[in-house]
Amino acid sequence: MLGHLLKADYEELIAKKDWESLRIAFEDLDPADIAEVLHDLPPEDSGVIFRILPRDTAGVSFEYLPLDQQTEILQTLGSEQLANVLNEMAPDDRTRLFEELPAEVTRRALETLKPEELKVARQLLGYAEGTAGRFMTPEYLALKPAMSASEGLAYLRANGRGRETLNVLYLVDEKNSLLADLRLSELVMAAPDARVGELPTRPLVSIPATASKDEIVSTFEKYDRVALPVTDTRGALLGIITADDVLDVQEEQATEDIQKLGGMEALEAPYMEIGAFEMLKKRGGWLAVLLIGGMLTATAMGFFQDELLRADVLSLFLPLIIASGGNSGSQATSLIIRALSLRQIELRDWWKVALKEARSGLMLGVMLATIGFARVILWEHLFRLGVFSRGYGEHYVLVALTVSVSLIGVVLFGALIGAMLPFALRRLEFDPAAASAPFVATIVDVTGIVVYFTVASVLLRTTLLAPGVVG
Repeated sequence: MLGHLLKADYEELIAKKDWESLRIAFEDLDPADIAEVLHDLPPEDSGVIFRILPRDTAGVSFEYLPLDQQTEILQTLGSEQLANVLNEMAPDDRTRLFEELPAEVTRRALETLKPEELKVARQLLGYAEGTAGRFMTPEYLALKPAMSASEGLAYLRANGRGRETLNVLYLVDEKNSLLADLRLSELVMAAPDARVGELPTRPLVSIPATASKDEIVSTFEKYDRVALPVTDTRGALLGIITADDVLDVQEEQATEDIQKLGGMEALEAPYMEIGAFEMLKKRGGWLAVLLIGGMLTATAMGFFQDELLRADVLSLFLPLIIASGGNSGSQATSLIIRALSLRQIELRDWWKVALKEARSGLMLGVMLATIGFARVILWEHLFRLGVFSRGYGEHYVLVALTVSVSLIGVVLFGALIGAMLPFALRRLEFDPAAASAPFVATIVDVTGIVVYFTVASVLLRTTLLAPGVVG
């Protein structure tokens, strides 16, 4: 069937301008499948496809495309096709698209909307970016409490087509104030003459139009709803947010957090759309901070230069000590940031977390210390058997003990600092994700050097680090 052609086949049909075959090819495809085909085509070819698709199919298929490709395709469409696509899109998806378009393209796009769609677009764009007002859709159905069940069903049949969801209906008064939400199943199963306002409803839960993305996600997670109403300060129903909108919000949040954990500011556009100067701004600041941290590491090593000259064997284990502490801190930071995000822990739980990480850090440190001790002892024995060309000297047991004790201290400290830093940032009303793994690792690097050489100065002061001894 033409509906299951390969990418090359679609490109060939476009090159031949075989529009009729293309129409047939897309006739039986789901809009999501059409979007998948379009995703692999150049913008100009995708623009051709939108000219031959039915209006409603074009609008729905367009919603499945990533924002960057939507932007490119819009600039290839004529006024009529542009109007068809935008007027058929869901208002919330269209609003997110307008946020990404250049100002001139947005102006042109707004001019193509029908009056009622233009009113909705301007209303949604009037809310601050990242708030519930931007993510909501006004395509909901509301019933009056005085309606009978049969009247309510008749209203649904007459007005339900194209709505975002019909699983949940809303009861409003004459001023459009939200009174309750009603499951469709309750309306369908009710007696025909039963009043809608008397049907069983769930406890009313709504989201303010000014709610942030974090508040949106947490409300959905708490109440486990497929849709939630959005209200203004007076309680009037403005629109609804559905589960698919929340998935978009969560994807944005996860992307931002992952980028911040990598030691940079979150990107505000797809990777390929970020210019070199913008990328410099997003990544340069943190790299500069981490460079300064690296300088502190070098400074700390300078304080122990004499110890390194006396016992160069200590330098062999320095990367191991630093890396172990940094890894421990990065693990703790990632765990705590995610737990805070999911509201598994609160700020008041910091001391519980500190105790938990102290236990975990100690256990992890002992485990790594055991491995480190065994490694040094085994290496020295293999050296004496002639397997290796260099060993750790006659005081190798003390060297092994130094490495082991240092590992316990560094891993323990890394776990504690990695866990506590997100709490401190949250208390200061900063984003905990800013406590990125590289930042924690830099702090632990400096501390690790101090811990390592402090332990060495205590355990080796009468042997390798004794005055006049070089080894």
